[in-house]
Amino acid sequence: MTDMERRGRATEAFFGRRKGKALREHQAERLNTLLPTFLIDISAAPPEPLKSLFPVPVEALRLEIGFGGGEHLIHRALEMPSTGFIGVEPFINSMQKLLASIETKDARNIRVYDDDATQLLDWLPNGCLDHIDLLYPDPWPKRKHWKRRFVSKTNLDRFHRVLKPGGLFCFASDIDTYVNWTLLKCRDHGGFDWLAQNAADWLAPYQGWPSTRYEAKARREGRSSAYLTFKKI
Repeated sequence: MTDMERRGRATEAFFGRRKGKALREHQAERLNTLLPTFLIDISAAPPEPLKSLFPVPVEALRLEIGFGGGEHLIHRALEMPSTGFIGVEPFINSMQKLLASIETKDARNIRVYDDDATQLLDWLPNGCLDHIDLLYPDPWPKRKHWKRRFVSKTNLDRFHRVLKPGGLFCFASDIDTYVNWTLLKCRDHGGFDWLAQNAADWLAPYQGWPSTRYEAKARREGRSSAYLTFKKI
């Protein structure tokens, strides 16, 4: 059994539904036409160097898991054209929305994966990423579903393997129990250093942060957000 097969056995179902309302004809056509161009094929070995995934020169690699509508991902890609961004999102309605933004704004430094992020993480080479974003992930609020939260010992092991020394893991959520969960999991893992020096460091949004629809909903419902940054040690 290969290392990838062994790691694959630890995979959980961390996301819910794959599809929402039916796509309109032009949306379905965009998905069918553009997705193959930007989709990472994990049935083949990772290219060497991994940066050759992108048709433009990039100096750093950044992964966003569960990009939702893609507001943050497209914002960062345009803000940082010398960084190659990999976005993971199984929900096809969200994938279509991101592809529309890529097409409109001609963002060439983005590649995507449309299935379980753990599959992509297991495919990636050791020490290849500069940064991982996990922003407003599904909190799975019921205690019986907490095992489906993406932050776990197994997935932190995955993060630690693919991040470069000193690489960053950023986590944002408006759910207090998930924030506390993540702090405890990262503390207990031992491979990550929480960089906060005071409360302002984790209550203030990241530099250059674009507001997202999830964040706006949380504000409307009276919830504040936490922005945690961990460094691989």
